[in-house]
Amino acid sequence: MTSPLPPARPGSQATAYVDLGAVEGNVRALRGHAGPAALMAVVKADAYGHGLVPVARAAIRGGATWLGTARLSEAITLRDNGIPGRLMAWQAVPGADFAACLEREIDLGVSAPWALDEIVAAARHTGITARVHLKVDTGLGRAGAYAADFTALLDAAVAAAQEGTVRVVGVWSHLACADEPGHPSIRAQQLVFEAAVAEAARAGCELEVRHLANSAATVTDPSLHYDLVRTGIAIYGLSPVPALGDSAAYGLTPAMTLVARLALVKDVPAGQGVSYGHLYTTTEATRLGLVPLGYADGIPRNASNVGPLAVGGVRHRIAGRVCMDQVVVDLGAGSNARAGDDVVIFGTGGAGEPTAQEWAVSTGTISYEIVTRLGPRVEREYVGVEEVG
Repeated sequence: MTSPLPPARPGSQATAYVDLGAVEGNVRALRGHAGPAALMAVVKADAYGHGLVPVARAAIRGGATWLGTARLSEAITLRDNGIPGRLMAWQAVPGADFAACLEREIDLGVSAPWALDEIVAAARHTGITARVHLKVDTGLGRAGAYAADFTALLDAAVAAAQEGTVRVVGVWSHLACADEPGHPSIRAQQLVFEAAVAEAARAGCELEVRHLANSAATVTDPSLHYDLVRTGIAIYGLSPVPALGDSAAYGLTPAMTLVARLALVKDVPAGQGVSYGHLYTTTEATRLGLVPLGYADGIPRNASNVGPLAVGGVRHRIAGRVCMDQVVVDLGAGSNARAGDDVVIFGTGGAGEPTAQEWAVSTGTISYEIVTRLGPRVEREYVGVEEVG
């Protein structure tokens, strides 16, 4: 981390220390990768588990001019907490409160006719022209209008624009394989995207932003930057292309360090089974430590016997099965550990502790999931930059 951890609060079982200075620095580094394109900091899912409002403020300090969320409620929360600048939200179901978004000057991503219809209705009700970004499915097969459906959506949006209820300010899409530079799908999607942008221009849309690049594309392929890049995982300091380079390779610093505290230390004999199912058995007399974090807190259950952690600067792995509220670590017979000692689950790696990427590799997932899945019982403590308000 860029600043020392503060003293642990008495009685705190686990704390995720979030370095806002690191977030700010990561955004600055990504702006360098993005060149002339503007940068959107994607803070969906409670800023990937780091804390929605504090991270949004740090990202703006670092130079982000846009903020993006999936759910409308997150964008509304940002605006209601005084977050300035351009906000965009893109995930909703029928009956969503689009009017609340219009009243707060939140741009809306549109993938389907029903969404455009409800946004037009909200615009008529509020008297506010909606700023919309039409999403084209260029090959991910997820959100967005596909092929001829995009033309139909565009035609409907242009008609609404003539009425004055909407303004088409963007066309956007999402890449399927950006973390595999050179994958043929990337160029294929780019061609479909550019065709959709050209179609919108022919229809009379004066676009403010064309956006396709995520974090991986931002650091690997300038041809995908267009007017705006949408950076998510990278603003939290985690490499978007770990197969090519770690965080440092892209000028990034992991922003989260997860620290728990031993709740119990006890000596056991050789042959002692540990945790449910006895997936781990001690091979000699040893000392076990109980860590009060489990799958209810975001520790993957498949981290059983493989999840890395550090106690007193010494690396260990979880011993036995991950439980709902706790895991066990075999500290070794010579350990001096005591109840209350810190257990570093993951951090920057700067002091030899595990990283979120190591956890991802150990459990067969991605670093996104490791940080985002942390539950509400894990306290968040903000360091690095004083958080005001």
